[in-house]
Amino acid sequence: MTLTAPRQLLQSTGSPGARILGFGGFRPATAVGSAEIAERFGRTGDWVRERTGIVSRRFATTETRESMAVAAAMRALERSEVDAAGVDLVVVASCSADSPLVGVAAGVAAGIGANGAAGYDLNAACAGFCYALAVAASAIRAGSARRVLVVGTEKMTDLVDEADLGTSIIFGDGAGAAVVAASDDPDIGPVAWGSDGSQSELIDVPEGASTLRMQGQAVFRWATNNIHPVALRACELAGVDPRRLDAIVPHQANLRIVEALARKIDAPDAVIARDVVDAGNTSAASIPLALDRLLAEGEVKPGGLALLIGFGAGLAYAAQVVRIPDSLPLEA
Repeated sequence: MTLTAPRQLLQSTGSPGARILGFGGFRPATAVGSAEIAERFGRTGDWVRERTGIVSRRFATTETRESMAVAAAMRALERSEVDAAGVDLVVVASCSADSPLVGVAAGVAAGIGANGAAGYDLNAACAGFCYALAVAASAIRAGSARRVLVVGTEKMTDLVDEADLGTSIIFGDGAGAAVVAASDDPDIGPVAWGSDGSQSELIDVPEGASTLRMQGQAVFRWATNNIHPVALRACELAGVDPRRLDAIVPHQANLRIVEALARKIDAPDAVIARDVVDAGNTSAASIPLALDRLLAEGEVKPGGLALLIGFGAGLAYAAQVVRIPDSLPLEA
């Protein structure tokens, strides 16, 4: 595989391309250290860190999925220099729904002032942001929209049983957003995606229950054995040699999975997102939050190439190569 032209991921087909204009993130104010959670189970913070890499995570208190999504979206719009009135479509990726009927997207559209914008929620669990980004790019290429707001927002603490060690030490809350717009250059590569519903019981909310259960070791084996070929396929579809990647941004499941995946992708110069260390697993919000942080801390350069990799319940997975936006995060 060889790298394509400097500003272009894909050969132009004559139809509009799509690119990310900017990111925005929101992290709840309440930070909860691993030692605090571990104490409930007679463990230590070091015990949690050794197994997950997580030092702390953020818990929403007064924040809701919608309020976090609005906050992240407003930052993404400001950084992209896009007026909310110009947003045609809002796609919200989330699996921690607090209503079986009313989605978050319409409320987010109203909250940012995108009156009349189409909006819907999408649930592909931890792969949700990559799914939503693919949908946004497709809508733009099809001519259905010119500016799309993509948001991953999760209040995973609503799904976690505080008495369950396996999930209590992993999950956190937050929201991340991206503004996607039509472009002469197709700077969002084709998505490589799929699912394995035969193993959906590995991460599930059992019938009649209200909290999730996860078979951690089985999920670890599945992710580390099956997801890196999907990532390499995304590079192939985009025409990008993995060795030319500037960043690898996997879903922040836990640090062991993140680093295991990164080792299997031959990208020696790529920065690896490790936001999970102090954000925990924020499901559909983890990828945009992680990339937003890399930009904020100057770890990646605008205009570079980032490989996004989402995977989780379902078992759903997706990956795509994107051009890192030129806009820099603003001061928080």
